[in-house]
Amino acid sequence: MPSTDDLMSMWNASGLKQKIMFTFLMIAVWRFGVQMPLYGINNEVFSNIAQGNNIIGFLDLFSGGALGKVSILALGIGPFITSSIIVQLVSVVIPSLEKLQKEEGEAGRRKLSQYTRVFTVVLAIFQSFIFMLYLHHLPGAIMSTVSPVAFYASSICVLTAGAVLVMWLSELITENGIGNGGSLIIFCGILSGIPIYASRTAVLVKASTQMQMGLLVLLTIFFLAMILIVIMQEAVRKVIIVNPKRQIGNKVYGGMNSFIPFKLNPGGVMPIIFAIAILLFPSTILALVGQANFKSLAVKNIVMTLNHYLSPDGITYYLLYVGLIIALTFFYASIMPNMQPKDIADNLKKYGSSIPGIKPGRPTAEALDKILSKTTFIGAVGLGIIALVPSFASYATHIETLQGIGATSLIIMVGVALDLINQVRTHLLARNYESFLKE
Repeated sequence: MPSTDDLMSMWNASGLKQKIMFTFLMIAVWRFGVQMPLYGINNEVFSNIAQGNNIIGFLDLFSGGALGKVSILALGIGPFITSSIIVQLVSVVIPSLEKLQKEEGEAGRRKLSQYTRVFTVVLAIFQSFIFMLYLHHLPGAIMSTVSPVAFYASSICVLTAGAVLVMWLSELITENGIGNGGSLIIFCGILSGIPIYASRTAVLVKASTQMQMGLLVLLTIFFLAMILIVIMQEAVRKVIIVNPKRQIGNKVYGGMNSFIPFKLNPGGVMPIIFAIAILLFPSTILALVGQANFKSLAVKNIVMTLNHYLSPDGITYYLLYVGLIIALTFFYASIMPNMQPKDIADNLKKYGSSIPGIKPGRPTAEALDKILSKTTFIGAVGLGIIALVPSFASYATHIETLQGIGATSLIIMVGVALDLINQVRTHLLARNYESFLKE
């Protein structure tokens, strides 16, 4: 955690105060939009449904309550996150997109960002259309005084525009503020839901001593999970590097041993966020479609069966969840520039450095690949286990009112908080370095 001196130094750091104030301003704009309801909707009807539906309630948590209020920002950051996943996965398969990502530098990344934005609009239109179909089959959700055609057309346009606005705000935060904009919006959405979950839990355990003891056990498990998350986020595998000695004139430089730090969890919170987005997309569609009045009983049974298996409270969901976390952690490790064994081996050979006991070149690349594979596997499995423990603890203690702020939310909150702290410290170190140069 940052010290008092760090907090006091924030306002003196070059540009840091402006970045923090800009981030707060963008979050305030987003929270203001969350409170603006969509015209023609009976919010109370859908809010009651959201409280009793695990999937909708889970989505409502990540939207900061916008979905439950049927706000103009009801789609939240979801379309943008889903679009980012698809573009990144496709860029590994399609050579032209892979070239943009790896070989064309900043210009290539800008093109990929543009593709992501365009696809975000497409997904937002699709999701808003499905959402309107769901509301259409929900008795009393749409006011009878509005024109159906005008309402559907305007609502789809407004919800799509809201998703684009959230995407734009997240990009502004990433570029001009502190932290990753998308992660920070999800983080603030989770924080905004904590008072609601806390009040529901207080009502649940108020009259039962056994439930109060269960709550104490659950909170202890949550606390221990947070400690493990911090360890996972900060843990690194250090690979010792021997640097050559160089004589310039009468002085000898170099010869000092250094190390390459490989993070145990290279993807941070992104594997968690992407795993949720991948799982919730089909389950959300199934949940919304499942509310429709199907004439065919067979079709309805198929939809309900799939919905049951992909529901956040089913064993199939958790197995898929852990599998996706492990796969996405390896995926992130494979695309990160500072975790490419061949490139690292080439750079070490170029500067005459080496790993003790391993020949330069290909043997070094193979050794680094084994180290990275083992490290990433340990981190991925550890992340998957941490994601399951608090959820199972909620079921064991029969206190499921805190399920919304379970493992997934804890990992995201702690991960984003650590990222913010690290970025602040980086700015403080840069300021100290600038002051040293001026002296």
